[in-house]
Amino acid sequence: MALAQARHILVSSEEQCLTLKNDIEAGTDFASVAKQHSSCPSGAQGGDLGEFGPGMMVPEFDKVVFSAPIGEVQGPVKTQFGYHLLEVTKRND
Repeated sequence: MALAQARHILVSSEEQCLTLKNDIEAGTDFASVAKQHSSCPSGAQGGDLGEFGPGMMVPEFDKVVFSAPIGEVQGPVKTQFGYHLLEVTKRND
């Protein structure tokens, strides 16, 4: 079974998501942005979601996590929770 590790930042607007993505791409640390801005409890761990398999997260999340390049910030990804920036940190395909 494929397993992945990822971290994410959850915010309420696409605009904020894009602003934070630009900050990260300009060199701001992903984990510190997650701690400051993410509305998900995982923000306290720098957005780290730990290890999970397909089907354990919402479908929009799974689609990105099991296809995106490792170490590249993806998003905004819209789910029923809001807008996410996602970064796959590890995956065994």
